[in-house]
Amino acid sequence: MLQDNLIKMFEVSFRENHNLPALSDYFGKDSLSYFEMSEKIARLHLLFEKYGVQQGDKIALIGRNNVNWCVTYIATVTYGAVIVPILQDFNPADVENIITHSESRLLFVGDIYWQTLDSDRMPELEAAVLVNNFELVYEKEGDTLATLLKSWDEDFKAKYPAGFSVEDIKYKDVPNEQMILLNYTSGTTGSSKGVMLSVNNLTGNMVFARDMINPSTGKKYFYAGGRSLSFLPLAHAYGCAFDFLAQLVCGGHITLLGRMPSPKILVDAMQNVKPTVICSVPLILEKVYRKMIMPMLEQGPMSIAMKIPFVNTGLYSIIRSKLMASFGGETQIFIVGGAPMNQETEAFLRKINFPLTIGYGMTECGPLISYEHPDYFKSGSCGRYLPGLMEAKILSKDPQNIPGEIVVHGENVMMGYYKNEEATNAVLEADGWLHTGDMGVMDPDGTIYIKGRCKTMILTGSGQNIYPEEIEDKLNNLPLVMESLVVERKGVLTALIFPDYDQAKQENIGAEQLKQMMEENIVTLNKMVASYERVGRHELMDSEFEKTPKRSIKRYLYQDK
Repeated sequence: MLQDNLIKMFEVSFRENHNLPALSDYFGKDSLSYFEMSEKIARLHLLFEKYGVQQGDKIALIGRNNVNWCVTYIATVTYGAVIVPILQDFNPADVENIITHSESRLLFVGDIYWQTLDSDRMPELEAAVLVNNFELVYEKEGDTLATLLKSWDEDFKAKYPAGFSVEDIKYKDVPNEQMILLNYTSGTTGSSKGVMLSVNNLTGNMVFARDMINPSTGKKYFYAGGRSLSFLPLAHAYGCAFDFLAQLVCGGHITLLGRMPSPKILVDAMQNVKPTVICSVPLILEKVYRKMIMPMLEQGPMSIAMKIPFVNTGLYSIIRSKLMASFGGETQIFIVGGAPMNQETEAFLRKINFPLTIGYGMTECGPLISYEHPDYFKSGSCGRYLPGLMEAKILSKDPQNIPGEIVVHGENVMMGYYKNEEATNAVLEADGWLHTGDMGVMDPDGTIYIKGRCKTMILTGSGQNIYPEEIEDKLNNLPLVMESLVVERKGVLTALIFPDYDQAKQENIGAEQLKQMMEENIVTLNKMVASYERVGRHELMDSEFEKTPKRSIKRYLYQDK
């Protein structure tokens, strides 16, 4: 158990940074300093107290990333209640099931989401409040909350007759072993489980973020006055931890985009915000590489100059400068997580000295398992397991060369799955080691290399292990391939390909030519992989693959067709 405590870290940060900006809505006018945010938190604490919310009660939260979403989250955990953030991409039936399964008493909800829900299917829910403006939209019985909301201003003035002050920023003692977050996964297996995370689990992630230092400058990456542009869903563990919680612990300023933006909106926002830390999924950088960098490398004078030794080194510097400028020009580190990174994209970005690092984690670890500074990052890896916080091992007779399941242990590992002892016992051993379900190898220094998921590994008749993700990584980098899946059909490796139809249209490539290009891609692919990994058949998809709310492909839907 750690000595630090997340709730106390918030209390100290909010006091020390009370004059600094905390939360801003990029498209709206809402913007709060740390003091203004703390005052809104105190108002919600008063409402919880008068309504009878107890420590450990569940409060559900769904809506787009905005200032009040963030305030509600922090107010809940600093009160000692359990926040149940729900991904806004879940369908209404899943949302209703999560609210019911979690036994949430209150729901803070965006107006467009409430319109899709049926209160009759959520019998445990007592009331629902619009997160945008804190207006009541539903109360199951009586008018207790309605009355409290009407007298909210008067009650707050009565509690703080001299006005709310910095000295009033003080939160309850919430012990490290207490559950504070119930996060429902969006697993690709089709079932959603409630991950129970304690104060200690989140504290471990925050301690690591707080202490992250740039070895080149000796300065911290997360610091008072630092800036982040939040476009990942905050209901997901990765975006929540490092776009949101870590910045608040350290006094940073979070600008909320509210949704995954178009490339143009994202670039414009980067120019305005000038983030010092960027947290992203691989898709963003892969799109930048395909749309911005590859055309420069393949066309015009630069394509010729790149083939000349020493000249290409100078061009790398030019490309790096342009790329850094497109992200605002002040980014010190670009942290990628949530999915595997395309190897060609990663290799080029590292060649131009882009400040890229790739972390590894899962909701069950809140989320971080491994990370490495860009200066020491090993290509193809996802960093080293966190020193002093986490341990990892590979269940293999030769962990450095023969892939095995990655199992982890440490401060960040979850308490278990809520009301699901069977699922908990299936992944969490009695001594605390967590089975990740990922296959990988590990260097002696703790650097982890992921090969794929245990469930997707294909065992050939000759005893060879095939990891479809590694083949897909190569295929996805071939011309006009948007995304792909490699599956086994009747003993034959089959590539399901969703082409980049928009790009094909822009280049006036018709259906027959596109089909021919995909056939050529398979020939090229089969020259790049081992003989036992060669693809025997391929199919073109008319529409993109079905995804989970965190944009992972639902593989189980395509395995046995």
